[in-house]
Amino acid sequence: MTVIFSKKCELGLQAVLFLSIKKEKLIFNATEVSNELKVPKEFVSKVLQILTDSGIVGSKKGKNGGFYLAKRPSSIRLIDIVEAIDGKSVFENCVLGFPGCSNENPCPVHNKWGRLREDAYKMLSTETLEQLKEKTLQKLVNL
Repeated sequence: MTVIFSKKCELGLQAVLFLSIKKEKLIFNATEVSNELKVPKEFVSKVLQILTDSGIVGSKKGKNGGFYLAKRPSSIRLIDIVEAIDGKSVFENCVLGFPGCSNENPCPVHNKWGRLREDAYKMLSTETLEQLKEKTLQKLVNL
């Protein structure tokens, strides 16, 4: 588990990256995605449903149903997935959970975390799934 994202968010990022390297509108059921990512099918289904509600992933019901990327990989950024699942609070709240943490009333790691948080937000906001395609292919082959 990462320091800043929930397990749901991690899986959502992986699932959308997986869908992004496949042919457009190719449909994968939750079992296929869970087998590829080596995670429980029920967990995959829940996360993909959240992403369907956000419009990042599309779904088709029925016997041959499943999930597909609803937008072009060039128009989806990692931050879109993070916001759909975890929201933006990780980029707005104190990393230690102190209420009222601010520049005027900082927690012990406020300044260092602030820089890391800004860098992470920029990185997640800059690259699209299309730009991450080759690295994603390499990673999924090695799972």
